[in-house]
Amino acid sequence: MKRLHIPGLGVSEGIRIAKAYIYKPVQAVIGEGVPPEDCIPGNPSAVEAELQKLRKAKADCVEQLEKLIGKAKEAVGEEQAGILAGQRKLLDDPAFYPKMEARIREQLEPAPRAVAEIVRQVVNMLEGINNDYMKERAADIRDIGSRLLACLSPGQTGSLAEIEGPAILVADDLAPSDTVQLDPAIVIGFITRTGGATSHTAILARSLGIAAVVGAGYGVGEIKDGDTLVLDGVAGLCIVRPEVPEAEHYRLRMRQELERNRSLEEYAARPAVTADGTRVELAANIGGAAEAEAAVRQGADGVGLFRTEFLFMNAQAMPGEEEQFRAYQEAARSMEGRSVIIRTMDIGGDKELPYLQLPKEMNPFLGYRAIRIGLDRQELLRTQLRAVLRASAFGTVKVMFPMISGLQEWRQAKAILTEVQAELSLDGVSYDKNMEVGIMVEIPSTAVLAGMFANEVDFFSIGTNDLVQYTVAADRMNEHVAHLYDYFHPAVLHLIHGVIEASHAVGKWTGMCGSMAGDPLAAPLLLGLGLDEWSLEASRLGGMKERLASLDRQECRELAKRILCLDTPQAVRQALEEFLNTRGQRDNPLSFR
Repeated sequence: MKRLHIPGLGVSEGIRIAKAYIYKPVQAVIGEGVPPEDCIPGNPSAVEAELQKLRKAKADCVEQLEKLIGKAKEAVGEEQAGILAGQRKLLDDPAFYPKMEARIREQLEPAPRAVAEIVRQVVNMLEGINNDYMKERAADIRDIGSRLLACLSPGQTGSLAEIEGPAILVADDLAPSDTVQLDPAIVIGFITRTGGATSHTAILARSLGIAAVVGAGYGVGEIKDGDTLVLDGVAGLCIVRPEVPEAEHYRLRMRQELERNRSLEEYAARPAVTADGTRVELAANIGGAAEAEAAVRQGADGVGLFRTEFLFMNAQAMPGEEEQFRAYQEAARSMEGRSVIIRTMDIGGDKELPYLQLPKEMNPFLGYRAIRIGLDRQELLRTQLRAVLRASAFGTVKVMFPMISGLQEWRQAKAILTEVQAELSLDGVSYDKNMEVGIMVEIPSTAVLAGMFANEVDFFSIGTNDLVQYTVAADRMNEHVAHLYDYFHPAVLHLIHGVIEASHAVGKWTGMCGSMAGDPLAAPLLLGLGLDEWSLEASRLGGMKERLASLDRQECRELAKRILCLDTPQAVRQALEEFLNTRGQRDNPLSFR
């Protein structure tokens, strides 16, 4: 059979060569329902028997998911385990599971058909929305539906356990619950016909370190079991049945990549220092206390962003003060004196809490979210601040408020914090009375007023993910305008520059915890702009330390001055690439992702 090139979307970096394993999980085809069955008898006992089948399947499904969530927390951390926890919550969603029971009662459908029909309706609804993020959430609905159907047919299992590695998995799609079960020592890569960059499967692949190409289309159907595959997660390419010289070329690149990864592990153990001896603070973004210890092992100087919302999203009810305190205390102790910046609950937008019963909104990213909820439902914010303050007695803890749009919100939040501090003092509870308090800079209005904020806050942390979409008015999840979403947009760069300058003018500091902080291409620019602290995914720390070690701060300052005069994102990227190429860094494609 002839050689074949299959292009797709590279969502998890790495080059892998192995035999193909075609994955065909045993499950009903949700999109087409289940094979026709006679309606169940209309008598109460028959209806109740079918309902009992469905309830038993739900209980089994919950048990499976709980085990998978525990495994995911160990393998990829609290934040990514939240993907499966979200599926667990679907089973309690009034718009999902109860409708299955209703179909059994009202239309006398057998349980499998009721499950398939409700899943089909929800999937069609999500896929009909002109938004990539919502379309990719349909995969979660299919996953939970297939799991329910499998539980209704005991003895049916998928074929993941049969894989003998190393192998590259080939599938129409992979569910998040499939992906989290993959052993990176056995499944070294995968390619799927469907899927996108923001799918939960892609996110889990990156966390597990499995090379992946998704959305490769119907060419995937040409791959046969046992075919030799070259998977290039950088270029987004799968080569089927490569010729011998081509295979040898990629084997050499794979060995070079493994050697590079080992060298990055060595960098991770060192402090982040530039070529001219400037010490740079590199911190980690974490989604739970369990990730703090891993961040230390990977060389983090601290935690620049503790996303506390995952503590709430992984719970069935609002966590109380004690539960929150234990999580923050564990993180503070794990960091062994290193700084831990805790962001107050950033719920809303694409992060929902069913038990809060937040209103449905036309544009949730511009609506009732983050600090706006905290200031409106102050008992939630007060409880969280009490827990944070108590944890500050066990390490170097700082707190920051998200989604601040004006000084009035900052002052109101700070006043609540001051009241909580006074309450703890009266109760004789220990806390750090000098704890630093800062804000996220995510909204252009805050960036413009940075000079005023700098006189009152202790620090800034720039959240580029939201700052970019608010500055250029482009939803990064919308395929029609996603090309406008670029943190190298000159307007974004001028806002970042202004925030850093404003903080330095009064002796304060500025960090960054958005995606831009983890991009090695942006490193010389951010260094030149005077960014004080980078906070990124812990897995990227070694690569960023390597990049910074090659940079001279004064040269980067001159570069930043030139870049601030450029007028397009494309010109900015070109200037950065040319700057790095002159330093012999052109041969590392991973540096530019």
